[in-house]
Amino acid sequence: MNLDDENESSNIIDRRGESGGGGGGFRLPIGGGKLGIGGMLVVGVIALLLGQNPLEMIGAVSGSGVGGPGVGQPQADAPAAPAALTGEHDKFIAKVLGSTERTWSAVFKDQVGEPYPQPKLVLFSEAVSSGCGPANSGMGPFYCPADRDVYLDASFFEELSRRFGAPGDFAAAYVIAHEVGHHVQTVLGISDQVQKARAGGDEVRSNALSVRQELQADCFAGVWAFHNRDLLEAGDIEEGLRAAQAIGDDTLQRQAGRGVNPESFTHGSSAQRMRWLQRGLENGQMSACDTFKARTL
Repeated sequence: MNLDDENESSNIIDRRGESGGGGGGFRLPIGGGKLGIGGMLVVGVIALLLGQNPLEMIGAVSGSGVGGPGVGQPQADAPAAPAALTGEHDKFIAKVLGSTERTWSAVFKDQVGEPYPQPKLVLFSEAVSSGCGPANSGMGPFYCPADRDVYLDASFFEELSRRFGAPGDFAAAYVIAHEVGHHVQTVLGISDQVQKARAGGDEVRSNALSVRQELQADCFAGVWAFHNRDLLEAGDIEEGLRAAQAIGDDTLQRQAGRGVNPESFTHGSSAQRMRWLQRGLENGQMSACDTFKARTL
């Protein structure tokens, strides 16, 4: 991506170096053993981009109930320092977020008729406390609807490249844009509707709703990319599609040595994630991203 002329977002909070309250460690719901960073990354990527509290994918957090504090129960705000954007990596993140702010402000004006409330992006390292509870860097990037912030440990991008074979600046930008897509869903009331519907159904129905929510966020990331085609360079779209493929549920289940079980999907198959990202990228309209009415995904 060519972000030379893009403005850096001022909505970045630097909380790197804080303990984040995550020292108690995370546990799987079965087996009772603490996960190391490698195990957390496997679970975290499966839980990546969930749009709800990502801690739902793991067991008790520091002795609290399953999933830790529930979504919609904000925790006390920790002191936050203005981001010191000195490194190129930081500036890249700030420019990507700036591009989402510019894009969604225009899209909301044209397609929604309302102003776009910009989210904050919290940079952290190792652990952080969010409105959705404590989180570990192994969870990967996530969006917390309780405080409407995106949380990111940038070391995840190295893992995305090295471990999951999805390198490139546009692959990293797609991940950020997807999380911002969950913010769009929250602003529009979609996340709240899905949360309520999931609470009243069985696990299979809950998973199916989660898949549709995730695929819509992929499509919204594609809408962002459509409106920023002038920033794209040769190979960028392929990088994004490769990242979408790498974090498909079926691909992750195979990599984990498990059989593919579509009823357990929470994010969608690789083919579905690529399809909806590309749909947004080719169309540029939010209306094209209504995964909840789509007969086939």
